[in-house]
Amino acid sequence: MGRLIVVSNRVATPTETKGSAGGLAVGVFGALKDAGGVWFGWSGDVVSETVANAGPMLEQDGAVTFATVGLTRKDYDQYYRGFSNATLWPVFHYRNDLARYEREEYAGYRRVNAWLAHKLVKLLEPDDIIWIHDYHLIPFAEALRSEGVTNRIGFFLHIPFPAPQILLNIPPHEELVKSMSCYDLLGFQTATDQQAFHDYVTRHARGTVSADGLVEAFGRKLRTGVYRIGVFPDEIAEQAKRYESRQHVLELKQSLEGRKLVMSVDRLDYSKGLVERFRAFELLLERSPEWRGNVTLVQIAPPTRSDVATYQKIRQDLEYEAGRINGRYSGLDYTPIRYLNQQYDRWKLMSLFRESQIGFVTPLHDGMNLVAKEYVAAQNPDDPGVLVLSIFAGAAAELSGALLVNPHDAIGVCEALQRALQMPLDARQRRHEIDMAALRKNDLGVWRDSFLRDLRSMPVRGSGEGGGHK
Repeated sequence: MGRLIVVSNRVATPTETKGSAGGLAVGVFGALKDAGGVWFGWSGDVVSETVANAGPMLEQDGAVTFATVGLTRKDYDQYYRGFSNATLWPVFHYRNDLARYEREEYAGYRRVNAWLAHKLVKLLEPDDIIWIHDYHLIPFAEALRSEGVTNRIGFFLHIPFPAPQILLNIPPHEELVKSMSCYDLLGFQTATDQQAFHDYVTRHARGTVSADGLVEAFGRKLRTGVYRIGVFPDEIAEQAKRYESRQHVLELKQSLEGRKLVMSVDRLDYSKGLVERFRAFELLLERSPEWRGNVTLVQIAPPTRSDVATYQKIRQDLEYEAGRINGRYSGLDYTPIRYLNQQYDRWKLMSLFRESQIGFVTPLHDGMNLVAKEYVAAQNPDDPGVLVLSIFAGAAAELSGALLVNPHDAIGVCEALQRALQMPLDARQRRHEIDMAALRKNDLGVWRDSFLRDLRSMPVRGSGEGGGHK
């Protein structure tokens, strides 16, 4: 069995893979340790052109080689800030109103993908299997094929894939889907995402899709599949229990003075429905005066992409809403919303989840949302909290024990919060058992192993196939 080569926009450091890294890093590193291989991608540093061209920097950790490169300021602005996060991210999350398209940024996106692929080629061996991750790297396989690479190459999209009428808002939409056809296997989070890709192929690319997921488009053949990324629930439960007596948890419990705790943790992003969430919580206090002074929402939202204007605006909007609601309902000894715009260690968050009565996860659109799964896994099975979950999170298809809500319906969300706050213990335990069974059935290892098993079963492309091989 050949090595595994993982390519992602950012590469977790060896220290991060053993500590506070999230699901992707944990799952990928586990596969790399088993098979041996290389994790390749951007270091996160913006560097001079001389430094960028000198890479990749190699760091060995057992059987895993971490290979990283820096980006120049121009490449960062066009590839990362530009087309990836100002065009693809908003459109793929159904926010065409926030998207912009500039030809120079798209050219930079393709240029950086080709440059990264050229760097990787020098590290490849003939029997390596290559696994590419996420929207930053859609053209990566096409670039590798143009360099003569015939290895099996898979791609997993961590965010939603939009319906064709939404994707058409990106001017080079056909080029992007043509690039995706250079992979052997495309993985999506949900059947809805997979169907959206199939619909584009049949309606706009004059392609065909068979019942078993075989796609023919642009003169190439590939397979698609649904692979739901998960967590290791029992590991999270053990860690949450271990940390529940730490100082930060004891301080929070003391400050609550017996009040119910609603926990939300999200990156600071407009796709997460944070403003809508605050307004639904405000509606709870408005419609149910008995909860004023008796329930607190803790919203942790670490800043992200702080040099992008739309992210600066969402931060300002959220700070305004928190201040407005707190001004309306605070007392001398009570603050209804505690909004924390900072990063916390992952295991600290798990212990805070365990202490809360409600997990409040209401994105407007999300590929999966691992926070929802982490919340369930972190609960005390003897006295579990209730997950209030958006129907637009991929996790909603699995977590049938959650209270599902439409985040655009503030009254509906408010009513779900009331129901969760009043839910009796036996109902909470029953819902928690259902969701934990689902998490164990499709944990992070199942996601990883099923994708790699299917990718390894794909035939190796011949040197003349697909129009992009040398």
